Amino acid sequence: MSGDDDDLPVPGYVLKELDPQILRHPADRAATAALNTIPGINAIARKLIELGYERALRQNLLASSVRLSHQQLPDIYNLHRSAYTTLDLPRTPELYLAAFPFSNALTIGAGDPLVLVHSQVIDQLDPAQQQVVLAHEAAHVMCDHVLYGTVLQIIMSLGGSVLNKSLPTALPLMAVRNALLEWSRAAELTCDRIAALVVQDPLLVCKTLMSLSAGTAADRLDLGAFLAQADDYGKRSRGIGLRTKISLELGSTHPLSVKRAHELMDWVKSGDYERIRDGVYPKRGEEDPDVRAEAKAAAEHYRDKFQGAFKDIAGQAEGAAKTVTDWLNKNLGDKG
Repeated sequence: MSGDDDDLPVPGYVLKELDPQILRHPADRAATAALNTIPGINAIARKLIELGYERALRQNLLASSVRLSHQQLPDIYNLHRSAYTTLDLPRTPELYLAAFPFSNALTIGAGDPLVLVHSQVIDQLDPAQQQVVLAHEAAHVMCDHVLYGTVLQIIMSLGGSVLNKSLPTALPLMAVRNALLEWSRAAELTCDRIAALVVQDPLLVCKTLMSLSAGTAADRLDLGAFLAQADDYGKRSRGIGLRTKISLELGSTHPLSVKRAHELMDWVKSGDYERIRDGVYPKRGEEDPDVRAEAKAAAEHYRDKFQGAFKDIAGQAEGAAKTVTDWLNKNLGDKG
């Protein structure tokens, strides 16, 4: 946690005690529910952390990046801290910057999160867009995405080393990885919503997605044309099965940027964005039967379509989870 919290920049507004459950995209709800039904997923998560893989991943990141603070790039650091203030979160994770040739950011740490930003984010995006990226990472913390996200990063980092020594385990672990990747892509849609609320500008989020997708500065691109492209994607994708859509994104931690823009603007058009931005929302711990019933109905409707496509991935992961856990216990139990 950062110190000097009294020095936090005061944002234009604070989403006081906002319940993140009302912000979850139906795909996030459905994917999380489906993931939680896979026996052994949580056992793998606990075992990987117990064996020190999270600690090793964290140490590797710390050794190859620079921790930002009031002394190191304070403008970026303050954008990071302000996101947690706006979301009324009590702790601000440490922020690190590392040299990478492509734009991305990630949050890891099951118990003590940290945020890592690639240098290309700072070089490519303007300060307003940088705030979108940092707010998006804060949303992962707010929604408790960090545990599964950390396990996914560990499994992906294992792909080229430990798994190559054990082909019988590499295939089952790949099934677990694919299930986590599908969950990760769904979780991103929720975090885009929250980022839009933090910056109070959904179009700025779309502008950021456009720039990240094109790999160039937004002032060289046309946002209107990108939004028309997103609308076109939504219309054309209606005739494509979910299995096909999943296969297009298989292996990626993030959904396609055009899809993300389409999903975000659909949510804005529903009126939920303005309602929540204006302070009309249930607080954490409050029961709101109407909102919860609506969210449940949406999730169930989506799950009926989603689980058919997710079923193959989840089914493979279910059979793989015990194999992976047994292998970890047998081969790595004394290496934590």
